[in-house]
Amino acid sequence: MPLTSSADRLSIQPMSESPTRRSSRDSARAEFERFFSRHHRELGRLAFLLTGDRQSAEDLTAEVFLAAWQRWETVWGLDQPFAYVRRIMVNMAASRVRRITAERRRLALVQAGWREATGQSDPGVAIDVRAALLRLPVRRRACVVLRHAFDLSEADVAATLGISVGTVKSQTARGMVQLQKILDGPTNGG
Repeated sequence: MPLTSSADRLSIQPMSESPTRRSSRDSARAEFERFFSRHHRELGRLAFLLTGDRQSAEDLTAEVFLAAWQRWETVWGLDQPFAYVRRIMVNMAASRVRRITAERRRLALVQAGWREATGQSDPGVAIDVRAALLRLPVRRRACVVLRHAFDLSEADVAATLGISVGTVKSQTARGMVQLQKILDGPTNGG
């Protein structure tokens, strides 16, 4: 088999892709790159004003450009592609706010349970349990606290956290096993 140069290998195209299709794809990529260069800064500023945080704004801007690229054939064909992409940003920012707000509500419920738990007669036990709870993943911790500290049903926990009843069951069971291991561990006299 004769050796081919890297230039020859690069010019070999898959059989399923015609030169016209490749040209169209290259044209779309070039147009997206121009769009990115033209609008990145303005969309970044919008993201910052929507999130109030530089890192979140950078993440949001990257997510928006990724979403635009994934739909680029549609976006590129619109009369006002920038307006469409700006709308994607507003929608994604609103989704982030809703997600963060829901997470804060869940954490507030968990923290309220911790405050109630400190009324126990042995504050050392309460401190150990709180420290062990903090070592659990957030969702697992929320399931354990809502089930055992607040005595909510599995269905109520599922509704509160926006997850399935099966997930509540498995996360609560795993959380209790993990708590037991933590509390029985060598740092707690075990």
